[in-house]
Amino acid sequence: MDLIELANATDMTLVGGKATGLAALIAAGEKVPAGFVITTRAYQRDELPEAQILHWWATHCGGQPVAVRSSATAEDLDDASFAGLQDTTLGVREPDELLEAIRSCWSSLTSERASAYRERMRPGTPPPMMAVVVQQMVDASVAGVLFTADPLTGLRSRQVVDAVAGLGDAVVQGTVEADHATLDDGQVPQPIGCLRTAHLEELQRAGRRIEAALGSEQDIEFAFDHEGTLWLLQSRAITTLYPLPATDDGQLHVYLEVGHMQGLRNPVTPMGAELLSRAVTAMGGAFSDVLERMMVFAGGRMYLDMTFMFRSDRMRQNLPQLFEIYGSDPRVAEQLMEHPELQARRAPLRARLRAVPLILRLVALAPSTLTGVIRALLQPEWGRRRAFQAPILSDAPHGESLEDVLNAAEQAQDLVMRRGMWQMLPALYGGLAAAALAEFLLRGIAEPGEMDLTKGGMPHNPTTGMDLQLWQLAQRVRAHEDLFADREPEDLASQWRQGALPAIGLEDFLARFGHRCAQEVDAGIARWREDPAPVFAAITGYLQLQDLTQAPDARFARAAAVAESTIDELERRARAQGRTLRGAAAKWLLRRSRRLAGLREWPKFAWVQSIEQGRNYLLELGERLVQRDVLEATEDIFYLELDQARRAVAGESQMEAVASARASYEREMRRVRVPAVLLSDGSTPESTPEMNGATIRGRAAAPGRVTGPARVVTDPRTARVLPGEILVAPTTDPGWTPLFMTAAGLVSETGSPMAHGPTVAREYGIPAVIGITDATHRIATGDMLSIDGTHGTVEILDSSPVGDGA
Repeated sequence: MDLIELANATDMTLVGGKATGLAALIAAGEKVPAGFVITTRAYQRDELPEAQILHWWATHCGGQPVAVRSSATAEDLDDASFAGLQDTTLGVREPDELLEAIRSCWSSLTSERASAYRERMRPGTPPPMMAVVVQQMVDASVAGVLFTADPLTGLRSRQVVDAVAGLGDAVVQGTVEADHATLDDGQVPQPIGCLRTAHLEELQRAGRRIEAALGSEQDIEFAFDHEGTLWLLQSRAITTLYPLPATDDGQLHVYLEVGHMQGLRNPVTPMGAELLSRAVTAMGGAFSDVLERMMVFAGGRMYLDMTFMFRSDRMRQNLPQLFEIYGSDPRVAEQLMEHPELQARRAPLRARLRAVPLILRLVALAPSTLTGVIRALLQPEWGRRRAFQAPILSDAPHGESLEDVLNAAEQAQDLVMRRGMWQMLPALYGGLAAAALAEFLLRGIAEPGEMDLTKGGMPHNPTTGMDLQLWQLAQRVRAHEDLFADREPEDLASQWRQGALPAIGLEDFLARFGHRCAQEVDAGIARWREDPAPVFAAITGYLQLQDLTQAPDARFARAAAVAESTIDELERRARAQGRTLRGAAAKWLLRRSRRLAGLREWPKFAWVQSIEQGRNYLLELGERLVQRDVLEATEDIFYLELDQARRAVAGESQMEAVASARASYEREMRRVRVPAVLLSDGSTPESTPEMNGATIRGRAAAPGRVTGPARVVTDPRTARVLPGEILVAPTTDPGWTPLFMTAAGLVSETGSPMAHGPTVAREYGIPAVIGITDATHRIATGDMLSIDGTHGTVEILDSSPVGDGA
């Protein structure tokens, strides 16, 4: 079939994206100029059916002037628009001109700009095919583009119009100054330029109507003829809007992105998100319903719904500080506190009654928790032993049925979250409380950054222990350096699996730490035990370190020595100021803190073991579902939610659901900017980063000052940081920390001083600055940086043309 009437153009593989969009408009009852499609079959044969085309032109378009538009199979899609990258020819009047315009569309598919865009947006996908749409031209009095959501702010309640008198191609191409109007829901639009009130009201209605019919916000090309009739020339999804959580109460909600606190900057797999939500609510006990309401996922990222705090007289005053703790800009909280829809209001009686059991739960927990904290401070060894003996993995055997395996995967995290965490936390709280109380006692005595120095080289931290053991592996590799040098991590991992590498102790390392990886709280991510390429990347990076005075174990020991000497100096200074008792108490508290606070990383270290256990169950389930032809690949199980997995277990194919979820996941993986704060109306409030010339102000996270070249890393799995380089990253979690071993400093876009990355940076004694918006885009690999982790500043001393990251 070489030609199809536009109304019947519903097969994407045959007619491409633009044609299917137009057919959908026709099916929805909208007015679309008559036309037809030259299908991809003709393109595949690379031969124009000239006689048929001219016949259809006469029959379907009356031989009138037509527009010839590309309609590739990778065009006008939900995740990539290809706007303007393939050819359109307007006002075609002659037969030869028509045939040449079609050939031009065909050739534009493989143009340099279209190929480059396609590789960026859909890397590695098969080459698309080209269909061509031929439509009657509209004799336009006014034409342009309508967005059914504001593409700049993300506001869903506002439509935006750009239009000119006559044909609208100049608006699309950006070659003229168009008349611009905003259409806010519920407001009567005002005329502007060529756009009369009648035009705007018709567009306002049409936009909402089309959005509802097609199921998403739309980018629509339109034209009004001289009789005032609205014609639709194209409609495609707006590909840049950030997805919103579902709400049904009609109120404005505020969502704070918090996934970066656990190293989640990339989207979480659907199964990973569901298991993560279940684990967090399981830990909450009586608070689980509150956590369940607060925790939402948007675009695969984890957010907290902070709306109830904005509506509370008592809580709202703490919001700027809370935003800062969670790595967001407190100025955004202050701006939102002025929003008329986010003012304090009295909670309904039902909500206040719902809080009663939570209060009772807090009262019941307080004595035992406080007792545990006090005993841990008095007996640190008891506190550590109790934390290390907390239950983590269930040893109860699961049944052999698919239902049993799925249930085991779903419940794998329950034991550690419901019981283990509560056994681990008192010792950790004791260490943190001791440090906080010591800081209070040393006010006016300690200089800026000195309290952070007391946290360097903290013992009993499983993450630093992991990194130091990795350094020991690197030392064993030096005896076989010729086998490891200049080899890609994936190649080394493959050689190791085949037993082609010498023994360096990697098996022992993976036995203890193989459950870890970057973004490790997502069960959908492969563990180091499955893919040790990141471990080899770290090892080969360590081999670049020749100055053993900068070796990780030496740096860690120096940080510990500095911490101890700083504690002694603070006590001496307090005594010199006549505050002997205060200094002695602070010294005791800081020493107790050092014996406990390293446990800060232990709960997550333990939790991730249960995540791996659940992942292994899911891999077993996925493999068995593949054998039953319900899934195509074992890993597909992670692109299902639990209800879908149950349907798969019942024998219902989930291949279509997996394909849709994978497409959404891959689209979000390509997203460059993730809003730190998201409103339910789609807007993403931000504040401008403070800058002074080439100096960017972020947040102090680990004290010290260092100068060195930047190494921008967006994926830690196969990255290397050379000795002396400053790691610039979007976020960090324990899976990133092997890179810290050679890094001279750390700059990250997100984070809190309490998050894993800054904590480990302090323990290694490397300066860290966090909260630098778009750092991985504003800084390039090779830029010479000077970072001040005490005052939270990054200065770009010299920009380098070397590249833009790793």
